[in-house]
Amino acid sequence: MSDLTLIILAAGDSTRFKTPVKKQWLRIGMEPLWNFVASRFEKTEKFSKIIITASKNDVSFMHSYTEHQVIQGGATRQESLKNALLHVSTPYVLVTDVARACISDLLLQRILDKKDKADCIIPALHVSDTIVYEHDTVDRNKILRIQTPQLSRTDALKQALRTETEYTDESSAIVANGGTRVFVDGEDEAFKLTFAGDIKELGCLQAPSNVTLVGNGFDVHAFDDKGEMFLCGVKVESDFGFLAHSDGDVAIHSLIDALLGAAGMGDIGMLFPDNDAIYKGIDSKILLQDVVKKLTGFGYAIVNVDITIIAETPRIGKYKDEMRKTLSKILEIPIFCVNVKATTTEKLGFIGRNEGVGVLCTASLNYYNWTNK
Repeated sequence: MSDLTLIILAAGDSTRFKTPVKKQWLRIGMEPLWNFVASRFEKTEKFSKIIITASKNDVSFMHSYTEHQVIQGGATRQESLKNALLHVSTPYVLVTDVARACISDLLLQRILDKKDKADCIIPALHVSDTIVYEHDTVDRNKILRIQTPQLSRTDALKQALRTETEYTDESSAIVANGGTRVFVDGEDEAFKLTFAGDIKELGCLQAPSNVTLVGNGFDVHAFDDKGEMFLCGVKVESDFGFLAHSDGDVAIHSLIDALLGAAGMGDIGMLFPDNDAIYKGIDSKILLQDVVKKLTGFGYAIVNVDITIIAETPRIGKYKDEMRKTLSKILEIPIFCVNVKATTTEKLGFIGRNEGVGVLCTASLNYYNWTNK
């Protein structure tokens, strides 16, 4: 059994990355970056456990990708690390940032070889450029660029982080608490992905897969003798509405299920449960906007949607163009990529008896292509 736990910090909000997708969700082939990093470390067979920190909104979806322990991070790197350390029982812990995706086995081994030499083992690079600080030239031989991963004695790191002072790495906290550190040679390939333009510096990253993901959605709602009727976000002239917890827009509900299905993100009831008062009477366009935001953040790009409204009444022919325009704007795709059509059941079943409406939808997604950004 290994005496070492790995913590991968992946709970950041990527504010400096400046792309629609958080960097931890960039796809490497079909894998999100955080899982790609975890898999590379897992293959070394050096760790008794791997812990991955995630933002609150990411935890559930991450669980669908991995059997490693995923825990909710905090508002800062240090807070996320503290949360993860609560789950560490081994005498040593290796902490790395998901932004350093191309750590080599040689660098990892250099760190592990020194693990009993100090409270913290740190990879570092020397500086070759002239350094000026506030108009004074600094001796560059005394300057080091600190990298991760960093290996620490678990008890020393836990003790060092019992403070309100924020540190940018583990070694700074340990040294400030009276601990010791030893440097090993870092490597240029262990480049930290901070800005979108940095991607070209990470040679181990494969382009995202060009696979197309397809999902289906189906929903029905019975008519109600009160309220207004909305379909595809458009108000439809009718003497009745839909019996529903929200505004009853059965077309958008079907569309949401199709989008979530393509992404493997469950269904509408998981995201917006119908026993939650916050969604009582809510405009379904708001729900769709939230889903689009989630999909984008998780590294997906919507390609097209095809919606079939199954109803004897109401007739929607005159509303189709407005429906397409409304959905096009929310989905952020061209109007020609949104198709809305209608059919009947030839008087058969509950739809044929004018008791409600059913909607069938198909949606397709691609992975966000970061290679041309």
